[in-house]
Amino acid sequence: MNLPTVLDLITERETTTRRHTDRLREQITALTGELARLDNELADLATTRTTLRTLAAAEFTADDPTIASAPYQQILHILSTAPTGMRAKGICLALGVEPLPKHVEGTRAKLKRMVNHHVLTEDQPGVFTLNPKRT
Repeated sequence: MNLPTVLDLITERETTTRRHTDRLREQITALTGELARLDNELADLATTRTTLRTLAAAEFTADDPTIASAPYQQILHILSTAPTGMRAKGICLALGVEPLPKHVEGTRAKLKRMVNHHVLTEDQPGVFTLNPKRT
């Protein structure tokens, strides 16, 4: 093998390696950008979680955190779509729960609890509406 052939092989290898290096640098740049985006999203989610916990703690006392649970949220959803106040039996029917006395009384207890937390109002006995200050 002569010197020009060896130098040509080195040049060819150098060109191939440079192309590969450039591709890797482009991938690193793209991955670094994606990593930064995901890090920002994680930080935003952590901030959102902290904010929601703070708001929930202010809205619902620690002695009764169940108001934030699904059954209470379903009741709030039903009342938010009702044009006027509703009674416990009507809420049971809207929830698809058979209006047996035990279900109606359980719903009424939840409604009274939400009145105590100022989430609902009971301007007429047995008729519950969303607290206008919260909507």
